Amino acid sequence: MLGLDDRIAAFSDGTSIWIVLAVAVLLGLRHATDPDHLAAVTTLVAGDRKNAARRAGALGVAWGLGHATTLFLFGLPVILLNRYLPERAQQAAETTVALVIVLLAARLLLRWARGDLRVHAHPDAHGARTRAGAFAIGLVHGIGGSAGVGVLLVASVHSRALAVLSLVLFAVFTAVSMGALSTGFGRTLTSRPMRTAFNRVAPALGVVSLAFGIWYATAAWALTPYPF
Repeated sequence: MLGLDDRIAAFSDGTSIWIVLAVAVLLGLRHATDPDHLAAVTTLVAGDRKNAARRAGALGVAWGLGHATTLFLFGLPVILLNRYLPERAQQAAETTVALVIVLLAARLLLRWARGDLRVHAHPDAHGARTRAGAFAIGLVHGIGGSAGVGVLLVASVHSRALAVLSLVLFAVFTAVSMGALSTGFGRTLTSRPMRTAFNRVAPALGVVSLAFGIWYATAAWALTPYPF
């Protein structure tokens, strides 16, 4: 994001094992803050306010594990075989990420319009987000998104064994940071100031995420610039 991954990677010259591994950890921890992840996690967690603080952490961990899974599976061929996804496949993956963000945003707006997000609203069992659903969203994000930048930086490590270990750490700490991000957002939702204000904030979150998802799809096909 805005060249931050490159600046983090610059701390390592590839000669110190511990510095290389530390850089992989930092890349993973930072990765959850990418705009597409922030847009997804806000709508993912905000769409279910029941037990938000507790459920947000579980959803975030499932989301992060899904992301880490495809991040590792698609990153391994890059390191070992120097094989990359075709450009069209990458664009399709990015478009799918955008579609997921749009659907999550639309779901949030629909639940807000029905009054499901009010403090005393009766919870809608059919709207509850499951861990399996969050894991599936994570799988999609692991294919697309800016994960490829981190994988390329990890792949530049001269030792393949060290590169694979760095990829594992990158994937694992991406999952850790996503779980932490979701938990923090869930706790924010249940904080006293947000309990009464959330019904007014939710439509803004939904509209911004919806607009971001549409723009992200156009950026995937180079129709609009992607500055991140």
